[in-house]
This record gives sequence, C-alpha cells and structure tokens, in this order.
Amino acid sequence: MRYWAAAKAAAGTAEEPYAAATLAEALDAARAAHSGNPEFARVLMRCSFLVDGDPVGTRDHAAVPLAEGGTVEVLPPFAGG
Repeated sequence: MRYWAAAKAAAGTAEEPYAAATLAEALDAARAAHSGNPEFARVLMRCSFLVDGDPVGTRDHAAVPLAEGGTVEVLPPFAGG
C-alpha cells in the first residue's frame, strides 16, 4: 500500500506491504495495524483508492480483488480537486 499526503502522515510511513485478497481485507488489516492512531482510520474514511492504477470509485471494497504483488494507492482529498 502506498500512502499519500494526510494518509502518509497518519500512517507514519509512505508504504507498507499487504497480504489480502480484497481491498476491504487490506484496509481492515491496515486499520488494525494502526489501531493506536485513531487519526489513521478517520483519514481512510475520506480517501479514494487506486488498485494497480485503476480507480476503485464507488465499488464495494469487498468486491475489489487484489493481485499478489499489486499496488494499492491511498489518496486523501487534495486541495483543488
């Protein structure tokens, strides 16, 4: 997972590995890993996500499969769009 802007600040890292079959599983694991920082969960609620370069949009995160070795980009809202 690659964290950007406020997500990076809340996670305290720019990247971390995931072991999950779906985006929902990866996000649940990330929340658990950062459970000591409630700001991380708050930031995730406002983020959009790219999975291997494709926008997730409004799709159910449990229905978004993750490929082994793939990339999840965690994008908080940016100023101006």
